[in-house]
Formats: sequence, structure tokens, C-alpha cells
Amino acid sequence: MRWKRTIGNLRGAEMVHTTLEELQQRVEEHLRLIYPDQDAPSLARELIAAIGAEGHCAMPRPRSEPWDESDLFVITYGDTLKRDGEPPLHTLKDFLGRYLAHVATGVHILPFFPYSSDDGFSVIDYARVNPSLGQWQDIRAIAADTRLMADLVINHCSSRSRWFEQFKAAQAPGRDYFISAEPAEDYHQVVRPRTSDLLRPVETAEGRKHVWCTFSHDQIDLNFANPAVLVEMVRIIQLYLSQGVTVFRLDAVAFLWKRLGTPCLNLPETHEIVRLLRTLVSFYDPRILLITETNIPNRENLAYFGNGNEAHAIYNFSLPPLLLHTLLTGDCNALKLWQMSMPPAQMGTTYLNFIASHDGIGLRPVEGLLEEKQIAAIATTMEVFGGRISWRSLGQGGLRPYEINIALYDAMKGTLNGPDQHQRARFLCAHAIMLSLEGLPAIYLHSFLGTENDHDKVAHTGNNRSINRHSWDADALERLLESVESHHHQVFVGLCQLVRLRQQQAAFHPGATQFVLHLGDELFGVWRQSRMRDQSVFAVANVTDRPQTLRLASLNLIGTQLWWDLLSGEDHPDLHGEIALAPYQSVWLTNRIRDVE
Repeated sequence: MRWKRTIGNLRGAEMVHTTLEELQQRVEEHLRLIYPDQDAPSLARELIAAIGAEGHCAMPRPRSEPWDESDLFVITYGDTLKRDGEPPLHTLKDFLGRYLAHVATGVHILPFFPYSSDDGFSVIDYARVNPSLGQWQDIRAIAADTRLMADLVINHCSSRSRWFEQFKAAQAPGRDYFISAEPAEDYHQVVRPRTSDLLRPVETAEGRKHVWCTFSHDQIDLNFANPAVLVEMVRIIQLYLSQGVTVFRLDAVAFLWKRLGTPCLNLPETHEIVRLLRTLVSFYDPRILLITETNIPNRENLAYFGNGNEAHAIYNFSLPPLLLHTLLTGDCNALKLWQMSMPPAQMGTTYLNFIASHDGIGLRPVEGLLEEKQIAAIATTMEVFGGRISWRSLGQGGLRPYEINIALYDAMKGTLNGPDQHQRARFLCAHAIMLSLEGLPAIYLHSFLGTENDHDKVAHTGNNRSINRHSWDADALERLLESVESHHHQVFVGLCQLVRLRQQQAAFHPGATQFVLHLGDELFGVWRQSRMRDQSVFAVANVTDRPQTLRLASLNLIGTQLWWDLLSGEDHPDLHGEIALAPYQSVWLTNRIRDVE
């Protein structure tokens, strides 16, 4: 597997040797910034023991990159696929092996622990696999086949967790793991993604207390001002490492540190904790990647790269709503301007590009990129296509749309003018654009499957996000995937073909050069060039529901080279000619000799 070959490279030429004393020094430096009043040397030793780094003395060289153009993550719940008499994780492993092994190099299994709400993100026990999914051996079996990403639900845990039971009983250690706050304080600056009350009253052995709940009253925020909580979380990281996890998604990490009088979002201590975790996991094993999940405005999101010393990758949260806006309006101007403003990721970091996930399409990341009336038009149209809108509190009684809840296939039903006949073409166009951009791509399993809105599940759970969390009968799904007349088959085949073509192009390396093309508002395009400068790809998409013409002269193609479209296989010898693009058609024009399968 390519992943194993990359690891071999890191173990050799890309490794530098260091000492445990150097690790101790680095950790102490982080801790003095986070906990200036604590005994940094003692706490550093405790953290190093918690991660299990005592026997390790190597770090990857700065800017090493354990990824390339062949990499793609599939995002899925552990029970998206079910078969009678079989643990869902076993069913998932079987499906990945038979249907996606040729396109996916990694899988992100969403929280697979016992939970009480939010489909896994209210963790009861971080150390166990949910028995309804399987066991740790099932996780290890999947990790043996592919790169495994898991969630570190770091900001909060379930109100039914052992720690919170200890808090209510005034027993150690949970007694000091949560934030007790006074209702009379001023919390108007606190930024939140929900409309519920920030504080939850709780009866404890020490009387009534009010605990901090950023997301819901079942998700109690952990108190990272207590260094024991950080040590506990590092022990959890070590457990996951021992079970084969090599990529950690830091869930809702932007909310980690609280300080009254601030928005309690993206505080300096939060960034320093991410840097500390990066240091610890890198010493433990240079294969380990940290990805920050920060559904916040674009500029704030970019800050989690740090100086190449925080997240290895950040979720490119502005891409889904901007791409949706583009395809609904037939105008790529906002998408183009945003891409032009995005800094190339530093060596050793990358963007995680996605356009659908288990959550909805977040709208905060386009604040400042789209006008409020444009956001409102998207939301209204998505409701017409069967979607739901989730809201957030502005802190002074006001509400604002927070995210759109809809299956991506249904989001592509039409334009602002209503549904049309271009749904599948529009859906594939969205992915062709995403796959052409700088960064590491991730595709939600339901996108591969062409899954539609699950209104019954929303009615059953009362959760808008359930609309995009359908559970499939594995055997019924496989019959649909084998039926050439099914849109599920057509979407699956179309997406797999796009991914396979992308994986064969050096110009689509996550860090390859990218420039945005100026082709008018109807055609979105980028120029990608491989790092060896031996391949260029001009990726252009018609983002409208009308035929468009691409004039090849506008691309300034080198006349001494031969050019053809990777997607259609058509040659284009006349560099002053034109390409007629059907609605939502994409072309990937390249100068490289085609690989022979």
C-alpha cells in the first residue's frame, strides 16, 4: 500500500534523531505558555509517559509530507452499512475492501464509542467500542487494511460519562474535570453554534452548580484549565494509537479554552494545546497526523496551520457552501475570489477538501465571503429541495442560519430557479471541481452511494442532521450498485472514475502549484502543475445549466506539446480551437502521456 511505502520513507531519509531530553524541553516550553503557574518539568514528564514516548527518539524532518495525489479518505459512520447477524464494523470492512479499495487510501470512521446523543459526539466512554458496532479487534482489522482516522472528541463528553457522574458525586477525578460557572456573569461575548442555554444547572453532592455546555446540555465541556484533563486526553490518544489509529480529527477544538470577557473561541491557549499535541504525537510516531475540525470563518480556520507547527491539515470549511452557491447560481465569482485569496499551504501542511460530511453544510465559513442575501437564497432553495436549516444564537437574542442539513445529492437537484434534469451532472461537476483543487480530498460514503434525504430518520430522531445519516441494508445497497439503471450505480461509477483519474496525475498532488484561471463567471478553472514541472492540468468546469464554450487560446497552452482531456479522452491539437461544454461538464486538459492501465 502507498501508505506503508510512505512510512518507510519517513523512517529513513526523512527522519532526524533527537533525545528524550529534547522532547522534555519542547513540552515544557508549551506548558509554560498554557499553564504558567504549574510545575512544567513534572507535568511534561507525566505527558510524555501518557503518550508512551519514553522509548522513542525520532521526529520527522520539518515539512515532510506523508501524502500524495493518490490519497483519498472516505468518511463514514461505523453503522452506515448493516447486514443481519454481522457486526456493522465487519460489514464496513467488507464493503471497503470489495468496492472502494481501488480508490480509497484512508477511512474516517466517525465516533465509534458508546454515546448518549449527537450520533456519537456525546461520548460516554472513550476507551470502549460501542458494542452495537463491534469490538476493538474490528477497528484493528480495518486499520490493518487502510489509513484510519478517528475522532478525538476533545471539547466535551456525555452527561452520562463516568467523569460527570463523579462530578455530581463530588468525587475525584471527575469533580474537577468540568467548568462550574456563575449564571450572574456576563456571557454575551461567548460564540456558540447552538441556541440552547450556555449553562446547565446540575444538582451535586456540593449543592447546585451550573456547568458550561457549548453544544448541548448532554455535552458537558471539559475543563482544560485543569492540566489533569489534558493528561487524560493524551492517555486516550495513546490508546487509539495502540489500536491502529494514525490520523486524529480534533473535534470542535476551537472552543477548547474558556476565559470570560472573550468569545471563548480560538484563544491562544487552544492553539498552544494543538502545538503541544503535535509535538507529542510526532515524537511518538511520525506517521501520525492531526486534523483540526474548526467550522468557523475562513481567516480563523487558516490560523490552525500555525507556523507549520499546529495541524497537519485543516478542514476547508468554506468550500462546501461556496461550491453550492456557485452551482445554484451559475456564477463562480465568489468561489474564484476565495480561491485566489487562499494562501498555498506550507510544506508539511495541507487542506482537507470535502463537500459533504455527516454534519450539514456550514454557513459560518462564508461569513465575509457571501452576502447575507446570498446565504438566505441558498437556505431557501435547500428547503425547497427537502433540506432543513439549523440555527445558532448570536448571544443577544438574535438567530442566524448555522448550517444546511441536506443530502448532497438532493442539494444538487437544481438551481435557484428550482429542480431540473441536471442533478447527476451537477453532482459530478461538484466533485470534479473539488478533486482538482489543492489539498487532500475526502468523500462522504453517502456521496459515493448517491444517498438521498432520509426524512424518516429526522422524524424518528428529531435531529436535522439525521437527514444525511441514512443507514443502508448492505445487501439491498449492493443490488442497487450493480443495477446500471440505478442512479446509485451511475453516481458510484462516475465518482470512482474521477478519483482514479485524479490519482494518476502528479499535477494533482495536494501541494502541487495552483493558479486560478480567469474565464468569466460561467467557467471555473484552475491550472495545476506537478512539482517536477513535467505535467500541467487545466481543470475547467461549466458551472451553469446552459452550454458554454471554452476557447483554448484563453489558456495559453504551450504549442509544442500535445494536449488532451483526461475525462473524455479527446485530443485537442488545435490550440486556437474551442471546446463545447454541456451543462456542468468538466475537462481536465493535460500535456502528459496517458498511463496505460
